[in-house]
Amino acid sequence: MDTGMNHLEKINYPDPNFIRKETQVINDGWQFSFDRKAWQSINVPYCPESKLSGIGHTDFIGQCFYKKTFYADIGKGRRVMLHFGAVDYRCEVYVNGRHIGSHVGGFPPFAFDVTDVLIGTENELYVCVYDDEQRDCPSGKQSYKRQSFGCFYTRTTGIWQSVWLEFVPGVRIKQIQFYPSVERSSVLTEIHTNGCEQCSIFVYYQDRKVGEYCGRVTYRAKFEILLSESHLWELGQGQLYDVIITFGDDTVYSYFGLREIGYRGYDFVLNGRSVFQKLVLDQGYYPDGIYTAPSVQAMQRDIDLALDLGFNGARLHQKVFDPRFLYLCDKSGYMVWGEFASWGVDYSDLHFLGRFLQEWQEVLARDFNHPSIVTWCPLNEVWGRWEDAAERRDVRFVELVYDFTKAYDPTRPCVDASGGHHGRRTDCFDVHTYADAEELRKYLKELDSSDILDIPLLYCAGEVLPYSKGLPVNVSEFGGICFTQKDDASEVGTVNEGAVESEVAWGYGKGEQSADAFLARYERLADILMDCRKLSGFCYTQLYDVEQEENGLYYYDRRDKLSEEQKARMRAIHSRR
Repeated sequence: MDTGMNHLEKINYPDPNFIRKETQVINDGWQFSFDRKAWQSINVPYCPESKLSGIGHTDFIGQCFYKKTFYADIGKGRRVMLHFGAVDYRCEVYVNGRHIGSHVGGFPPFAFDVTDVLIGTENELYVCVYDDEQRDCPSGKQSYKRQSFGCFYTRTTGIWQSVWLEFVPGVRIKQIQFYPSVERSSVLTEIHTNGCEQCSIFVYYQDRKVGEYCGRVTYRAKFEILLSESHLWELGQGQLYDVIITFGDDTVYSYFGLREIGYRGYDFVLNGRSVFQKLVLDQGYYPDGIYTAPSVQAMQRDIDLALDLGFNGARLHQKVFDPRFLYLCDKSGYMVWGEFASWGVDYSDLHFLGRFLQEWQEVLARDFNHPSIVTWCPLNEVWGRWEDAAERRDVRFVELVYDFTKAYDPTRPCVDASGGHHGRRTDCFDVHTYADAEELRKYLKELDSSDILDIPLLYCAGEVLPYSKGLPVNVSEFGGICFTQKDDASEVGTVNEGAVESEVAWGYGKGEQSADAFLARYERLADILMDCRKLSGFCYTQLYDVEQEENGLYYYDRRDKLSEEQKARMRAIHSRR
């Protein structure tokens, strides 16, 4: 009896949450060119800036081109869908010389039906990519200068996630969304299709069937499936239910976690229990692959590195992570914040809102079912342009993004803006502060005693953060201590100079070269945060160094900075709350 996909099958599929067995990954055999004249081999899905691509060109790439031959055996009645996991930033796709579609946005997935342009089994695929980071588009931490600097890093251009073919029936499933209920021990299932067929859904837990539904679905339906066994998705215990959905001749394999999240007063709650979020900032960069991990093992290792220091999750910062990474978080019981790569957008002009929301909606649709995502964070540090502190954001931009996110997904908390300027609506008041211990103690003591939170902004003088009494609070960036063996560790930039200008090793404030001195400083900050009764969680900057930003708990290549004894000390610090 088919009870779902095993772990190895899931992790080898480009999106483990929406699997069809008739799939062909086509990452091999690509050619690459800057000018359509000189062509060279490239290792897809690594971007041409990366070493693993075989090219390693780190200068600006305004445009580039890909081509390959692929083989597609078309069965009777089947359609062939061509999928791209992510291409940065705008692309035009051709098959056998015919234009089949375009896509704008460097982070969401997209697909085209190429059936009608295929000729036999051997076909030519051609992709034109256009990427200009000087335009107003979501680009995250990609440097807008020729070189990396401060907290901006090597750019990513072109294909940076897998490319694959799917062989599907003409009438098929388009999307599945799961709404689990702990109280009812059930899952409300919403299915979107492109037609009308008989539908069957079978839910399994460790190969035991625990729920099912059968009925006819016409384009869209929502129904509740009662579960005969309740196994909660908890921290460190990513207990997942496997799901098989058949719709006519189509079969999709998926999964979900039985968990509920939200806020109760000032506390973040998971399955009705208060949980203090001890998160670490993870930027999803790799020395040789940049945006793309060299292996699944490397993705899992980043989760394990954080857990080994006593963190219970991560803020996935200014990047949309690979779906396989999110599956590993789901399986590990590891909480994450799903954040969009919002930097690069002009928040002062609502003209850019439509483009932003289009990309963000595609991300929400892709990642909706991941139980590990406990908070949506569409915007980071919204205040205007780096170069001009006088240019302010339009608060309507922030508020409309929050409203859109909550309308799409009412099941998760949404932070309207992490740090920087808030709008008038948010589920959690989120602040960033790289204050020293005494300043931090003053701010949080005032919050506990008087419901006043007046932490100054980092970069733009004269702006304030309005805090509404009673809102839960999270400090989602703190610390950022430069911790390196380099001689210049004690001369790193200040907040303004380091984050915005530095091209050498830097962190926030004075650096440390002694692990014991670093730990003592970290302990003072963490204890102040965990002692604050009205704080729901924190996020330390950051898990590992990224290029010239050397404030990680590990080196960029993930080597240890701390000894085993020092790691145990950090775990002990985190165990206090």
